[in-house]
Amino acid sequence: MSRERILVADDHDSLRRGIVRALSETGHDVEEADSGNAAIEHLHKGQFDVVVCDLKMGGSDGMEVLRTAKALQPTTAVILMTAFGSVQTAVEAMRIGAFDYVQKPFEIEEMELKIDKALEVRRLRHEIDYLRHTQPDIYEFDRIVGASGALQRVLGLVRKVAKTNTTVLIRGETGTGKELIAAALHHNSLRANRNFVRVNCAALQENLLESELFGHEKGAFTSADRQRIGRFEQADAGSLFLDEVGDMSANTQAKILRVLQEQEFERLGGTRTIRVDVRLITATNRNLSAMVATGEFREDLYYRLNVMSVEMPPLRDRKEDIGDLAKTFIRRFSGELRKKMVGLEPAAEKLLQRYNWPGNIRELENAIERAVLLAEGNVITTGDLRLGELSPTIDGSGVAAVVKIPPTGIALEEVERQAVVEALTMSNWVQKDAAELLSITPRVMNYKIKTLGIELRRPMAPRVTT
Repeated sequence: MSRERILVADDHDSLRRGIVRALSETGHDVEEADSGNAAIEHLHKGQFDVVVCDLKMGGSDGMEVLRTAKALQPTTAVILMTAFGSVQTAVEAMRIGAFDYVQKPFEIEEMELKIDKALEVRRLRHEIDYLRHTQPDIYEFDRIVGASGALQRVLGLVRKVAKTNTTVLIRGETGTGKELIAAALHHNSLRANRNFVRVNCAALQENLLESELFGHEKGAFTSADRQRIGRFEQADAGSLFLDEVGDMSANTQAKILRVLQEQEFERLGGTRTIRVDVRLITATNRNLSAMVATGEFREDLYYRLNVMSVEMPPLRDRKEDIGDLAKTFIRRFSGELRKKMVGLEPAAEKLLQRYNWPGNIRELENAIERAVLLAEGNVITTGDLRLGELSPTIDGSGVAAVVKIPPTGIALEEVERQAVVEALTMSNWVQKDAAELLSITPRVMNYKIKTLGIELRRPMAPRVTT
């Protein structure tokens, strides 16, 4: 079973932990939140396939969690739990996007069935997006955002190879747009009216990946209660995109090689040979040639996949595209979040240009979505972007850095001022104690307070309890 991510939010500890334990035992990746506010924090930090949430909680209630989930993660299915049996509330929740609801008390099996149904619907919707090409126009070359030389060289190469049946390997860091280029290859090919099927090779264990790719017959393994058509069959006469191809096991690599060489395979547990006509497009953020040298990746498969190689440039090498990409994302998220945003303030645009974007276009997209959500006015500010909120770095001694320098830079005097104020706060504004924290004398501390213009506060009296 694949590891779908589920968030369980309920302020009733024993019920929440019981649900978490049951779902974890069935193979799901489960996180928990003991309040609506905590659930909303989880939604801001990571993606979830399903959110199971109590309707009535302290702080933000289930309806607020539902609204946040639909705003941040529109494809996430939300299932609400209620002990009040309010049909009116349940109908309202369904109207604004809840997938389903369940009345307390309930059997865990009932909840598991609803979650399985939600996951299946989500999977089918995802397949329909790809298999029926609901938005093929977004893959037209002229609609791909970016005028930089680095991107235009990529698009020039992709235009040449799109009309052929050549196998293409797309390389590049995470978040550079490899999947977009794969889809553009298909939608601008002679196979455009047939299926474009995507598989993430890193998301599934070896046996599950083989079943996903080649399908299985009923009874092939314990949970195979029906025949399954694999992705190669679904992509017959079309294109199959294997993302994170460097994460395949040696056994799966051998089977992929056979399909490339002979255009045929057998389903798991089957004996009938199935022939297909599939154009294979693959992508990876790993160094496959180095993996070949260490024996982690088959050399013969590498050469089969690497007939034509497309190298996606990182965003830091195409900074002239950042402004146009940001504006595109602002328009999209303004519509999704129903906020009238007109653009970026000059300082915010400058910040986007100076930032290094380790997560590339995906990070930029997430940053703009967060900024549109947080913005108070109709223009995104540097504060809305929050690009300075970086994780502490670790130096060679293993000690975490205590000073965070934002991408916009900061005056050394301001860093010093913040350090002094922080020491005073930690010391309840007792200068002698604050001086010890900073390894300076009380006299130097007094001098710093005066020269940095820090306004002193009175120490708080200790609290007396009876």
